[in-house]
Amino acid sequence: MRRFSIAVVAAVTLGTALSSVPAHAGGGNGGRGLAHCTAGTCHFDVPPGTYDVRVTLGGKAASGTSVSGETRRSLLPETAVPAGELVTRSFTVNVRTPEGEPTGPEGTPGLDLRIGGSAPALADISVTRALPRALGSARAGGTPIARQIFLVGDSTVCDQPGDPYSGWGQQLPQYLRKGVSVANYADSGESTVSYLGNPRLWATVRPLIRPGDLVLVQLAHNDKTTDEATYRANLETLVAGVRERGGQPVLVTPIVRRWFSPDGTLNNGTALLVNGLGVDHPAVIRSVAAAHGVPLIDLTAETKALVESLGVEGSKALYLTNEARDNTHTSVRGATVYAALVRDELVTRHLVPKGMVRVG
Repeated sequence: MRRFSIAVVAAVTLGTALSSVPAHAGGGNGGRGLAHCTAGTCHFDVPPGTYDVRVTLGGKAASGTSVSGETRRSLLPETAVPAGELVTRSFTVNVRTPEGEPTGPEGTPGLDLRIGGSAPALADISVTRALPRALGSARAGGTPIARQIFLVGDSTVCDQPGDPYSGWGQQLPQYLRKGVSVANYADSGESTVSYLGNPRLWATVRPLIRPGDLVLVQLAHNDKTTDEATYRANLETLVAGVRERGGQPVLVTPIVRRWFSPDGTLNNGTALLVNGLGVDHPAVIRSVAAAHGVPLIDLTAETKALVESLGVEGSKALYLTNEARDNTHTSVRGATVYAALVRDELVTRHLVPKGMVRVG
């Protein structure tokens, strides 16, 4: 059983009913933000939008605290604090309806944050609406700094609703500091065809994109019957739509399937996402990125190298091989590892400033 510090016990006392106090209440107010918390969950009655969260962690005993929210999103990795000390951490979170997959249930109104970890200790918490990007805020050369990272993808990316499944997009927020949030609009079962055709998907996402926002696109796993010309055209449509809104498209090749060849490699069409028509999805994505000057995150190459290095047995922990005989979808561990690869690529390609990410 997880133990909670005195601070969280106080939260239970203060928050026997979820508070509807305005979202700015709490920060620096001597723990009054804990009035929003009960039994390890903090609820803020806020409308959809982007919010900055500030937590103060620690207490009399040594502690280890993590924060997740909404549909199982990892927002803050476990943070160790020595006995008798306090530390403050901040992050930015996207609140939307539906709160998870775009075609899924609406979820709970407002913002729900869950306090976890090996020895949770929450001393204070505040939630404030994130300020719009300041006019003129830009990198050298005049390119706006991303405020939000939109994710367009399938079940290997989305906010999965239940254990043991997890998409890498669900784990990405924990690697970002205050100032950049993840708006995960990936949806299970989607191809480039269905994502463009469903009004709850691309037609909903595109109007939300603002100048400087990043839009990461990873769609391939479900394009099993899409011919190459259509697949290429669909990717180009997504790229053009992002650019028309002033956003920065980023094409992401799909994570590999854990499907080993007899020689111990993943050198086969099943693992490397070549569909029944012979369409090599990663190759087409690379080609479109090169032809249109779009940043590319070659997650196929990176996950292939990692899975092969771990081998047949070692790589099982990244997927749901043991739990569901599933070599396509990732476990929480696998999604977390793959999200770290994406984080590193965002920094390497100067899409997100190094100071805006968490390492380790």
